[in-house]
Amino acid sequence: MKSNDESKLNLATGLAALGVVYGDIGTSPLYAFKESFHHTHDLLVNTTNVYGILSLIFWSLISVVSIKYLVFIVRADNQGEGGVLALTALLQNLSIKSRRLLGVLTLFGIFGTALLYGDGMITPAISVLSAVEGLEFITPALHSYIIPITIAILIALFSIQRHGTAVVGKVFGPVTLTWFIVIGILGIYQIAQGPSILAAVNPYYAIKFFHVNAFKGFTVLGSVFLCVTGGEALYSDLGHFGKGPIRLAWFAVVLPCLILCYFGQGALILQNPEAVKNPFYLMAPEWALIPLVALATLSTCIASQALITGVFSLTMQAVQLQYVPRVTIDHTSEEEFGQIYVRTVNFLLMIACIALVVTFRSSSNLAAAYGIAVTTTMVITTILFYFVARYSWNWHPLVALPLCLFFLVIEGSFFGANLLKVLHGGWFPLLVGIILYTLMTTWNRGRQILAERMLEYIMPLPDFLNEIRTKKPVRVPGVAIYMSGHPQYVPPTLYQSYRHFNCIHEHLVFLSVHTSDIPHVPVSNRVKLQDIGPNIYRIAIEYGFMDLPNVPHDLQNLVLAHNLTLNPFESTYFLGREHLIATERKGMMLWRERLFAVMSRNAQPATRFFQLPRGRVVEIGSVIEL
Repeated sequence: MKSNDESKLNLATGLAALGVVYGDIGTSPLYAFKESFHHTHDLLVNTTNVYGILSLIFWSLISVVSIKYLVFIVRADNQGEGGVLALTALLQNLSIKSRRLLGVLTLFGIFGTALLYGDGMITPAISVLSAVEGLEFITPALHSYIIPITIAILIALFSIQRHGTAVVGKVFGPVTLTWFIVIGILGIYQIAQGPSILAAVNPYYAIKFFHVNAFKGFTVLGSVFLCVTGGEALYSDLGHFGKGPIRLAWFAVVLPCLILCYFGQGALILQNPEAVKNPFYLMAPEWALIPLVALATLSTCIASQALITGVFSLTMQAVQLQYVPRVTIDHTSEEEFGQIYVRTVNFLLMIACIALVVTFRSSSNLAAAYGIAVTTTMVITTILFYFVARYSWNWHPLVALPLCLFFLVIEGSFFGANLLKVLHGGWFPLLVGIILYTLMTTWNRGRQILAERMLEYIMPLPDFLNEIRTKKPVRVPGVAIYMSGHPQYVPPTLYQSYRHFNCIHEHLVFLSVHTSDIPHVPVSNRVKLQDIGPNIYRIAIEYGFMDLPNVPHDLQNLVLAHNLTLNPFESTYFLGREHLIATERKGMMLWRERLFAVMSRNAQPATRFFQLPRGRVVEIGSVIEL
């Protein structure tokens, strides 16, 4: 009975995964095959080229998505969480001897994460725009409405994100299933008109394509790659649904329907070469165009979902690992912790998508900008995966190295072809990636420098305890909770107030909050208490990088467990607020120190981030020279 319940749960979760994880890959037939014959490639519509491109698409789906991501990469999860940043965090626990090598790999992971933000801006724009362009095949008079309609749809898409992944998945899952069934049926109908097209599964045709077209064939790889662009987002969304449902949805529904649709487009243009201008929509009979455009539009909204939810997850991880300043993160499900909404990121993505649509104005123009960020991240993921397989799974180098080299050869070819797009729009995601990489590394290094500078202003905790035992300062009524990142030292806020007023509270709590490099820390292991003096306690709370901090709630659990005489919701919390000044001292370049100071001023207040009770927080300022 239990196995039946689990099977039903996997089916239900797999259906929701269709609506969130596979939207990007699932709507690639709208543009991937068409762009391979775009005028910039100057390819003739003949048997060699059609069979060759279909063979490349087929084996790309098999090697990159089916084998690399769904067989191997999803196994490299960090306690259920996926994505390049989770993979980077996983490396920190490995016995890699060279710290310099570990540092380089970490920087690779950060850069890959930054690039995914750029990709997250392009995916909704190109997906929705490519669907709405189908209106032209209903009547050319609708051409002038394509951009406004696309913008309206994008605004609506980002507006519903606050309702959460669970709601979106339940609504979009059945729609996406319908989409895959429809594109599969369209493909079957066209294949039935020319069944010989199925021979394109033979990799011989891919090799022949390169032999005949030489360098021109290599450039086409930049368009062929569009069929697998959702692979990295799939890995980032791992924490939302888990391996089982994601694999089930791919092999049972997504892969078969995609192959049928692509091969159906190939069969169509061999019979009617004029259909190459938009083979997807021209596969359908004229009476079905309006419902197909409507379904495609809904499905491309879903296509955007994979990147949007993936970016939300990456943002939360980056905040907890101190690569991004604190931002407001809302959990949208009481049952599933990984389902979150990040208001600031959602708004910025929406503005960027609208700007891209207005600037590039067609899916073909956007396709020129699409791909370079994803291929770079895929290459980085493969490199990081090698070290996980080698040092975490203890694979022999003769097993791990050939496998990763196999993936790198494929992805390296895609990367080289996409580099040719840089001057035609590919610069955009690279520019976004470089800017975000600079911000992320500046914030992380700035936090380290700030921690070092703070040590110059504080005294060791044992010295302070000895001093108050000797001098016996006045103990005023109440509970004071001093938050500090250095549990072995006196919090600067306490040190300053004690020096000024020569008194301390009757109950003192030194609280430190630490973020681990694992996704979740069980509630039972999260809080540690140490009695260090008369009514003086040192408390350490440890969160995983996917846990949402709630300090009062966790302190309340501790109070109940140890029967302490303090109320976290009526205590006074003392926080420090640093005014940062850039200097020529050793650390970062002056401009980066100034940038860090600006980022620090605009970060979400610790009061909200740690969910401290309103009206119970006192902030004490200090001037820190970086």
